Amino acid sequence: MSAQLHSDPLTLGSLPNREEEGSFLLLDEDENLKVQHLSDFLNKLQCNQNSSVKVLCIFGNTGEGKSHTLNETFFEGRQIFRTSPSQFSCTVGVWVAYDPVLSLVILDTEGLLGTTNKQNQRMRLLIKVLAVSDVVVYRTRAERLHNDMFQFLGDASNAYLKYFTPEFKSLSSRCGLDVTLSSLGPALIIFHETSRTDLLGHGRKTPGQAELELQKRFHELGTTPEAYSSIRYVGVKTVIRPTNFSALNEAVRKQVLDTSTRSSRPLSHVFTALQRLTERFFGSIPESQINVISIFPDEYFTCSLHCLSCGSRCKNRMNHLKDGVPHEANSLCQYTHEYANKVFICKRCYEGGKEEIVIPKTVASRDNPWMGLAKYAWSGYVLECRVCGIIYRSRQYWYGNKDPDGSIVRQEVRHVWSRDDEYTVDHHNAAQRLLDGVTIVVQTVNNYSIGPKTTVTSWLTDQVAPAYWRPNCEIIECYGCKRVFELTERKHHCRACGEGFCHDCSDQTVSVPERGWGLSPVRVCKKCHSLRKVKCPDMTEDDGRNLLPRKVTEMAQSSFDKVSSVLEYPLGFMKEAARPSYWVSDDEISGCHECKKPFTPKMSKHHCRACGQGFCESCSSHRQPVPSRGWHHPVRVCDLCFKKKVEL
Repeated sequence: MSAQLHSDPLTLGSLPNREEEGSFLLLDEDENLKVQHLSDFLNKLQCNQNSSVKVLCIFGNTGEGKSHTLNETFFEGRQIFRTSPSQFSCTVGVWVAYDPVLSLVILDTEGLLGTTNKQNQRMRLLIKVLAVSDVVVYRTRAERLHNDMFQFLGDASNAYLKYFTPEFKSLSSRCGLDVTLSSLGPALIIFHETSRTDLLGHGRKTPGQAELELQKRFHELGTTPEAYSSIRYVGVKTVIRPTNFSALNEAVRKQVLDTSTRSSRPLSHVFTALQRLTERFFGSIPESQINVISIFPDEYFTCSLHCLSCGSRCKNRMNHLKDGVPHEANSLCQYTHEYANKVFICKRCYEGGKEEIVIPKTVASRDNPWMGLAKYAWSGYVLECRVCGIIYRSRQYWYGNKDPDGSIVRQEVRHVWSRDDEYTVDHHNAAQRLLDGVTIVVQTVNNYSIGPKTTVTSWLTDQVAPAYWRPNCEIIECYGCKRVFELTERKHHCRACGEGFCHDCSDQTVSVPERGWGLSPVRVCKKCHSLRKVKCPDMTEDDGRNLLPRKVTEMAQSSFDKVSSVLEYPLGFMKEAARPSYWVSDDEISGCHECKKPFTPKMSKHHCRACGQGFCESCSSHRQPVPSRGWHHPVRVCDLCFKKKVEL
């Protein structure tokens, strides 16, 4: 290839002087884009928005003279890109300058094999630069071409096709770009300088022999440079300095003028593409997660999260959640009790083509906490579908309840990508919701100055009492001794006559088969006991059907006793034991999160069910459902969360 400098209008000799010469930092070593706005990018390059350009980048090992090559080839040796004779690299990150003669945006990159503690970020940074380039120059001074060059370029080609081609297609479609950013990759120029050995293809008269030998080397190493639109070899043997860069300039000039594969595009498109790639492929890459099978492993471009249950890695690209794409894995997950990652899917909806996850809950969405708490003790947990409504209660029938799996729902084991996954949120605050339900009941009945435990028990008893029982609300005094009941005193019903008595007046037991209680001894008053099972005139036969709810209630009575016993424990102990994982611990709350008022021993600390922070009463007086956290009924929220317009 001729090394003569041409006197074409596009030669470097006609390069005009710019008022402010020099390059500027475009991307730092942490992959941060240092120019945030298009207007700043255009001002620094001294270009207008509609300027059509091509992009060139240069790669090579550290110390190979990449910056010097750019200065000599495009800027007549002026120090546009800084060079240094020291042992330390003078190019960190990606630097950019503009050649107005060739309308070329030139990117200078950090050298390979250089000392850095951010090797993974540097390699990913280089492939992002390659992805936005039209021409890639690989600079080497090795006397013989090394395998690491072919490995780097081959792996870069694979990464471009696998991750960047789909990204550019999405960008072109969304932004309506007229140019094709993804159909063909950049043109590759290998600039090889030797001092003693012959150049590739030396002595061969067949044109393109050097390029054929390059392709053969790629094939032998098992790497395929399919992403590159063309591969060009430019060799120069330098026995006496300085190096002649005219052949490289000629090769670049031809690529810039060639529009058969890639045409020039507006600078705004270049900047938009670089912004998109920086946002998409960004973040730390822990060394422990790297599976070194190529120079550009999948871990550079894929999501770094692993399933907490089975350890599988997410297969989607980095930052995919910004596009509304959920985490996914190639393998099935395994159930772990710690994460409770087994979900129920409504079978009716599934067969209809929908997937509706249902979660076992203590309270249905339409039940108030008081009614829901009673129903939970009575009928067990509930499965409620958003579309079909209540589809299952665990104790709907007195016996013969079917397992919901298979008949009502289908089970699936889901991957757990974080502890806040939606199908585990109800389990995280189940204890606190139960405690809140009891608190609401207590607060409600306290408003009427009634003992909470007695009132809940009496209310439940009236709902399931046999027809001949006198309602608790009508019993003011003992039917036997006429003593007025105290506020917290329990009222007992005689199973024979149905009147209300105190404990002393109803401590006898006898079988009452005529009322449907069977042959087992049950509680009766002293008068009925003395009659020795003689039927009273006002008694009627009962086959026992309307007693079945009451019998079950007596078995469930212990559940209410346990619920009410919550009140007997220290409140602080119960709150800490039931605290959801996202709540700030009471020990860490010294003042209101909003008004900053310090808490005194007599002040109550209230948690917002949405954000989990601690507030005083005045800053958290609102009530609102928080379904994202598993609270399906109006619960306490702070003023800040209450003012949010979106659903909590």
